[in-house]
Amino acid sequence: MKCPYCNQDNTRVVDSRPVEEDNSIRRRRICDSCGKRFTTYEKIEQIPVMIIKKDQSRECYDRSKIYNGVMLACRKRKVSVQQMNELVNKVELEIFNREEKEIPSTEIGSMVMDKLKDLDPVAYVRFASVYREFKDANTFMDELKKLLQ
Repeated sequence: MKCPYCNQDNTRVVDSRPVEEDNSIRRRRICDSCGKRFTTYEKIEQIPVMIIKKDQSRECYDRSKIYNGVMLACRKRKVSVQQMNELVNKVELEIFNREEKEIPSTEIGSMVMDKLKDLDPVAYVRFASVYREFKDANTFMDELKKLLQ
């Protein structure tokens, strides 16, 4: 960090504390060259993730949409709210670890399906039937055969 007074870059932090109202860190610094003190603030940069829908329109990432889809798929199944939250957290972690600003909704759907397959096979088939837009019983049966193999 450069000193705002003498423009030297040999400064050091003498005090750090969180600023609770806006999730940032306040740092008191001192310049080793001129001895003056100054304050800086560090804040996490949130990069919005855009979701590319099937019709190629774009919208901001919304965790609740994934959660609602998982909740509907797990309805009347022996899947706890904690398990559903963990599944959504894992998907969300995958999304943000990709460091891409735009992600197709189809990839997010695949991530959810992969995780639901391990969690509950019936919930997986329910989610797949909506996500893959099963048109008839044959496509439904094909998916069930894949699951049973």
